[in-house]
Amino acid sequence: MAKEIKKIISIPEGVTVTFEKRVLSASGPKGTNTRFLWYPGVNIEVNGSEIIVDSASSRKKQKAMVGTYTSHITNMMKGVVDGFEYHMKVVYSHFPMQIKVNGKQFVINNFLGEKKPRVSNILGETSVKASGDEVIVSGINKEDVGQTAANIEQKTKIKRFDPRVFQDGIYIVDKRV
Repeated sequence: MAKEIKKIISIPEGVTVTFEKRVLSASGPKGTNTRFLWYPGVNIEVNGSEIIVDSASSRKKQKAMVGTYTSHITNMMKGVVDGFEYHMKVVYSHFPMQIKVNGKQFVINNFLGEKKPRVSNILGETSVKASGDEVIVSGINKEDVGQTAANIEQKTKIKRFDPRVFQDGIYIVDKRV
């Protein structure tokens, strides 16, 4: 006996959502988010002030994808209204680190006294501000903001040293979503 899985998402005021040719676009005061959404057996429909994500099948994978797409769409709408912001802290005890944003790259100089700079890419339309010992990563696409912050954090991962002694790095301390 198959039962239908259905999730309804309400569209906030000031947000325009369109779904054409499997591409969902959400436009709001901060910008536009677009994403390709397709999975066999999962249907997405924009109906007035709500989005309906449903599946005629009650199989486990379709049920999981309905929940996943609901989360993606909610994050897209939240991003164009409020945006996402990750705060990072620069920590060093042995060698003072110099950080700077160079176009679409985040450059870390003098990490553990290394001569060669470490470079991390900034994804999508994400903006990175570096001032003193604080780095702020912000944007409207949650995945790009989170992945950019994770890439910066991974570039300062300690290898071949005791992590209890060498705690230098750039760490995520706050996520404002």
